[in-house]
Amino acid sequence: MKGRTFIRHLREGVKSLGRNSWMTFASVSAVTITLMLVGVFLILMLNLNNFASSVEGDVEIRVHIDLAAKDADKQALKAKIEALPKVANVQYSSRDEELKSLIKSLGEEGQAFKLFEQQNPLNDVYIVKTKKPEDIIGVAKQIEKYPYAAKVKYGEKQVQKLFKVINVSRNIGLALIIGLIFTAMFLISNTIKITIVARRSEIEIMRLVGATNAFIRWPFFLEGLFLGVLGSIIPIIVLIGSYNYLFANVKPKLDDSFFMLLPTFPLTIQVSLLLVVIGACIGMWGSFISVRKFLQK
Repeated sequence: MKGRTFIRHLREGVKSLGRNSWMTFASVSAVTITLMLVGVFLILMLNLNNFASSVEGDVEIRVHIDLAAKDADKQALKAKIEALPKVANVQYSSRDEELKSLIKSLGEEGQAFKLFEQQNPLNDVYIVKTKKPEDIIGVAKQIEKYPYAAKVKYGEKQVQKLFKVINVSRNIGLALIIGLIFTAMFLISNTIKITIVARRSEIEIMRLVGATNAFIRWPFFLEGLFLGVLGSIIPIIVLIGSYNYLFANVKPKLDDSFFMLLPTFPLTIQVSLLLVVIGACIGMWGSFISVRKFLQK
């Protein structure tokens, strides 16, 4: 396409926004609201994924070694565990370290357990990390069969519930975002349709004088692009301001909790760019569908 022709299409696309100002306003408003919701869900999903990843990363298998196991038996058990293809690493924790950790975790109440320092009843433990969090259940079941693995703990019910909740949350969030995007595409498509109907005579004349479908389509294509991009501006401003405020005021209160907010940057930049791209894509796709249907008649 020649540069002069593209500039002409660009100018026609901008003019069309002005000629159909009320429809432009309605379409941009609808896209703005839709992208606002998309942006909120994106931020929630990214923070949820970060939280899920940190929690999944903390999931581990604790293999309690039989008290009767000798050093050679312990080494043999470790070698078998490390040989499993889904195991990332195996860390040894002695019974003394386990007792100290127990006392520390219980705070003041844990001081009573210092009585067991002379005759420690706890087991030595292998702490096993898997390459993927979802592999933990299968690996634990295999380790349970090994000699001198007295007890294998990994919070079976809690782990299964955790993975289920995380997967459901991710799927629901993704489904809502996809639904909102299709809603925005539908709204822009209808706006372009009304514009096409209003300019039907002009389009027919263009076709009679030999204008190609591509030549007719480009101004509408660019109009959809402008509608989508314009609709992303307000959501970006609101979301950046809101998340900055939230991060500054809520994060300090969460420092001692297991849930941590993602830093403002680069999160807001990533979401902003994503909203612009989504807005542009749904705008162009909506106009493409409308124009294609009309030109096929």
